[in-house]
Amino acid sequence: MSARELYVKGARVWIPDPDHVWRFAQLIEPYKNKKIHVQYEDGQTKELEIKTDENLPPLRNPDILIGENDLTSLSYLHEPAVLYNLQVRFVNQNAIYTYCGIVLVAINPYQELPIYGADTITAYRGQSMGDLDPHIFAVAEEAFTQMERDQRDQSIIVSGESGAGKTVSAKYAMRYFAAVGGSEDETQIEKKILASNPIMEAMGNAKTTRNDNSSRFGKYIELHFTKDFHIMGANMRTYLLEKSRVVFQAPDERNYHIFYQLCAAAMEGDEKIQHLKLGEPQKFHYLNQGLLQQDPRPPPRKGANNTVMLKQEDFHYLNQGGSPTIPGVDDAKDFRDTAKSFTLLGISDKTQDQIFSILAAILHIGNVEVEDGPGDHAFIEKGDKSLCTVSELLGIEKDDVHKNLCYRKIITGREVFTKPLTKDESVSSRNALAKCIYAKLFDWIVRQVNHSFASKDKPNRFIGVLDIYGFETFEINSFEQFCINYANEKLQQQFNQ
Repeated sequence: MSARELYVKGARVWIPDPDHVWRFAQLIEPYKNKKIHVQYEDGQTKELEIKTDENLPPLRNPDILIGENDLTSLSYLHEPAVLYNLQVRFVNQNAIYTYCGIVLVAINPYQELPIYGADTITAYRGQSMGDLDPHIFAVAEEAFTQMERDQRDQSIIVSGESGAGKTVSAKYAMRYFAAVGGSEDETQIEKKILASNPIMEAMGNAKTTRNDNSSRFGKYIELHFTKDFHIMGANMRTYLLEKSRVVFQAPDERNYHIFYQLCAAAMEGDEKIQHLKLGEPQKFHYLNQGLLQQDPRPPPRKGANNTVMLKQEDFHYLNQGGSPTIPGVDDAKDFRDTAKSFTLLGISDKTQDQIFSILAAILHIGNVEVEDGPGDHAFIEKGDKSLCTVSELLGIEKDDVHKNLCYRKIITGREVFTKPLTKDESVSSRNALAKCIYAKLFDWIVRQVNHSFASKDKPNRFIGVLDIYGFETFEINSFEQFCINYANEKLQQQFNQ
């Protein structure tokens, strides 16, 4: 039977629509003379011209198949069929997961669901994909079972556009492995693996226009197993950290969570970080550009030991996106969780203090005032408060910081020349310094996390979980977006092969 013979009176089809994307309709006459007459659900009728048989509208699946938990079970598998099936499952059945063969399609519900508890883990243990409703635990169980049965390493690729919920899915997969691959003697390593999540989210996640907790780096975690298939360690590799976010954020976006956590904790009077001279983010240039205009409010208040309490809006690096807070998020509580996770991973209070000092120094770097000086040279007051704070927090002589922001070295052969920078060059140098410090600190923290995961014994097998952010396009795109999209394109090509 040719395709055109299916388009008889009563045939059900999908018609493209500018408002609804696709609309359901029914043929009121058989297809002939390159025209079809359809009637929509609201009774409206319409005549459509069909240039070729390839342009015939997609056929709708029988009602009995609508809401199937595996898309490959549909009679007609095309765009409107996939979208409608996912919509029915999500809206009518409150089901966020659907299979497409061996692939699990997940819809981000943007809310916590009670489907990830210990009882659910127990229910999926030992079950094959398809035995129970689609779930991330079913995919994780399949990977774990194949590792046991075939004695082969496994990998789970979590892909999708920004804000699709990839990081959360990867987190739940690791939670499943920690549960089924655990033993009484190895609970500590499992706790460390799960404890690394708050740290990596604080340092590598940020609010974007699409997602309040968007990963701004790619992450590949290998969970190592013994011969008895108990977790013995792990290793994490990171990719494509969005360094530019440290110094610039688009409207309605935020810098990395850790900066706001520090500011919130300082405002609550956390004694451990009072010396960092932090506070509300709106006065930090790197944290909230939307409030960059002159602030008519009273001078900053003072904290313990008469320490001046700057607010978030005082910091340039917090002053870019105009979105210093996220509804429903308690940054001060998240800071305590981050600090607790550092402790659980074996990072001492002294080292944590050094980490927080470096992070605070980055914010103060953004508030160093660069002005035009004589001869178009950059000018920074040597008594600049932010400059002095940076020097104090980093343990570097103030003159050295000043020199590196206002001058550059030129090496020709054996000679070294010092050339003054213009104001724009100095600002670029300041921002480059902030990005470099943050990237180095991020890499150091990843190494410390891996050190806490490490095992002296050689692993028998591993399961890898790849969480890399998806295709992105913003009003202002940077080199990071190019790298992200190129990596996703290559990943999709690999998947297609």
